[in-house]
Amino acid sequence: MIRRQPVSATADHAEERTNPAARLGFQPEQVVQEIGYDDDVDQELREAIEEVVGSELVDEDYDDVADAVVLWFRDEDGDLTDVLVDAITYIEEGGSILLLTPKTGRDGYVEPSDISEAATTAGLSATKSVSVGKDWSGSRLATPKGAKSKR
Repeated sequence: MIRRQPVSATADHAEERTNPAARLGFQPEQVVQEIGYDDDVDQELREAIEEVVGSELVDEDYDDVADAVVLWFRDEDGDLTDVLVDAITYIEEGGSILLLTPKTGRDGYVEPSDISEAATTAGLSATKSVSVGKDWSGSRLATPKGAKSKR
């Protein structure tokens, strides 16, 4: 008996499995704003996102709305709800925030219940949680469809 492995019909499907940025829903030509950058971030993930979108991530000083936000957050970074509310002002209506927090046992770990509570309070809904690297976990948070950017 021969067992066949399912094969993807297109390279796009293969890329989604191998490139974490594609798997997380980033698309070519999106403007992605990065908040909370520090020496401990996952450089491979940053580069993968830049590869998919075709440009560098914009920083916190970017003065227009973005399609998505990559938010690196550690427990000692302050109030997560406040940070999420601020991040919402940076993105287009219907945009998303990729909240990246240290994995369990790492410095700066954030409890999943704290993430859920902060997201709900900020008016966001969690759509997907993923492991995005050796040290970071990601939570994809979506803005309500009727939300308006304040910028």
